[in-house]
Amino acid sequence: MNQSAFEKIYEVVKQIPYGQVATYGQIAAIAGNQRWARVVGYALHANPNPDEIPCYRVVNKEGRVSDAFAFGGGNRQVALLKAEGVEFIDGHVDMKRYQWERPGY
Repeated sequence: MNQSAFEKIYEVVKQIPYGQVATYGQIAAIAGNQRWARVVGYALHANPNPDEIPCYRVVNKEGRVSDAFAFGGGNRQVALLKAEGVEFIDGHVDMKRYQWERPGY
């Protein structure tokens, strides 16, 4: 994993709109390598600028938040998403309503 991979990931995460989420795999594919889902997790955990890179908008494919969310745990991630109007069903994001559909992807 080199810094350029992390930079690509951060650039994609910055594009996720307010009130929407993306999956680790989705970020990986858009960043250039669909096998980078785990790398996306590493990159987000090392996020150098949480105010600019909204890593809390990244969830797993089932819409679940990370218990290891680097900036306050899973409950903090849920709170941040709910503050943007994202709704949860049985503990996970309603992906049909809130998953980011990136134009051209």
